[in-house]
Amino acid sequence: MSTPVKMNLEAGKKYYYCTCSKSADGVLCDGAHKGTDFIPSIFTVEESKDYYLCRCKKSKNAPFCDGSHTVN
Repeated sequence: MSTPVKMNLEAGKKYYYCTCSKSADGVLCDGAHKGTDFIPSIFTVEESKDYYLCRCKKSKNAPFCDGSHTVN
């Protein structure tokens, strides 16, 4: 799962970004980290719109994609 996921996010709503890479979609936490040392990263957005969220876990601007998945 190296390509970003386009998601429409709502302003002010709490989202839980997956940091373990075990969630079904690789982006939002679904509890698959249980039993590991990983915890989700909580984030919100200021504007309701489409965002590209990182799945490669290399982004320097997580949870948002910064194109790091294209760098070898």
